[in-house]
Amino acid sequence: MRTCKACKKRYEATRPMQQACSVECAMQIANKKRSAIIQSKIKEDKRADRERKVKLKTRSDYIKEAQVAFNRYIRLRDAGKLCICCSMPLGLFSVGGAYDCGHYRSVGSAPHLRFDERNAHAQRKQCNRHGAGRAVDYRRGLVERYGVAYVEDLERDQSPKHYTIEDLKAIKTKYRALTKALTRGDAA
Repeated sequence: MRTCKACKKRYEATRPMQQACSVECAMQIANKKRSAIIQSKIKEDKRADRERKVKLKTRSDYIKEAQVAFNRYIRLRDAGKLCICCSMPLGLFSVGGAYDCGHYRSVGSAPHLRFDERNAHAQRKQCNRHGAGRAVDYRRGLVERYGVAYVEDLERDQSPKHYTIEDLKAIKTKYRALTKALTRGDAA
């Protein structure tokens, strides 16, 4: 006597390799095996697609990914503070978020400060996007928060930085970990 692999009933085997008590149970077992093979093929194809996509990524793609991770961290870091420009509340729970990660020295004019935490602060969307960054007000906010020496040091910084793909991956990993730590700290 054997136990059927499909319905778990006991049956008397008539053939040496028999696993099912009936044709219906044998079909059920075959369908399970077939679907498992199909699922593993789908999983393998997805893995291969991910690998292909990674190989096609450009340096620009890595910069974008690192920038997204960095900006998210800055927004979370400054969530409880006021806007650096206008000293108004950031509007934490607005639909779509009411504030950005604004850079004092813009990414276009000072790309070497793109991932510098001293250069990035939470800024209301009205100030950052519609107010063209409001650099004068941003500077005043920095002076109020950190002092003149801080701002002058930031303005003096002209050190060139050439980020490699490995650097960008490390930046992305670092800021994702910091973001995770911040969110875990807020939840606890």
